[in-house]
Amino acid sequence: MIGEATRTVMLSGHKLAYLDSGDGPAVLFIHGLTNSSRSWARLVDTLNMDHRILAPDLYGHGASAKPMGDYSLSAHAATLRDLLDRLGIDQVTLVGHSLGGGIALQFCYLFPERVSRLVLVSSGGLGRSVSPLLRAATLPGAEWVLPLIASDWVRARAEAVGRTLARTGWRPSPDVTEAWRGFTSLADADSRRAFLATTRSVIDPGGQTVTAHDHLPMVTRIPTLVVWGTRDRMIPAWHATTAHQAFPGSRVELFVGAGHFPHLDEPERFAEVLRDFLAS
Repeated sequence: MIGEATRTVMLSGHKLAYLDSGDGPAVLFIHGLTNSSRSWARLVDTLNMDHRILAPDLYGHGASAKPMGDYSLSAHAATLRDLLDRLGIDQVTLVGHSLGGGIALQFCYLFPERVSRLVLVSSGGLGRSVSPLLRAATLPGAEWVLPLIASDWVRARAEAVGRTLARTGWRPSPDVTEAWRGFTSLADADSRRAFLATTRSVIDPGGQTVTAHDHLPMVTRIPTLVVWGTRDRMIPAWHATTAHQAFPGSRVELFVGAGHFPHLDEPERFAEVLRDFLAS
């Protein structure tokens, strides 16, 4: 079913790939850095019985184009607005994970009349703190180092280690699986360029540079759900408290023991929480 729901559209001269499944009020899922729409795939069949599920591959990611140009939050938000216009959709619930959360916040600021509800999952844009790995990508020379660590030689040896560990009974967590999937995508030169451009638009060596607090008066009028894993090592879980304080009346769900991908650690619970929020 996921393959059958895949569509492509040309926006501003570039191909955008997206999942489109189900009927009803639209829910737009926005993935994180180096991920793609496939990170939401397990939710499509669960939610598309009474909602229209849209999940694009952001430019620079997945099956979408990786053009030269602007990879800022505003540029991504404008692309999503263009997609909704092309599909004739006036309002959506936004569900943004990590970088996608920052894009969702920017979308709310730019196009508040298009948003009925907001769901932030391990979201960027709520504080300075972020993983040192992402901060390192903003350092001078990262564009020369990244091709070396993402080379076939390094990836082959890492996969060999993974196979050895698997024989001992080790199973990778969703965080490890998604991080590896994103890392392998960087073997492609266009993907690396888009990754560095996107990262440097929101992060510097000290942490996140873009904050939702500059735009909160506009955003706080939108009903908001915040979901976070308590063992998130990419963006610390205490940002959920910041979000709750920033959005009066918001609902916060902490997934104890989950990492940066709570929707993959506990997909059934996440779907239940999201369904309840959409129905409220």
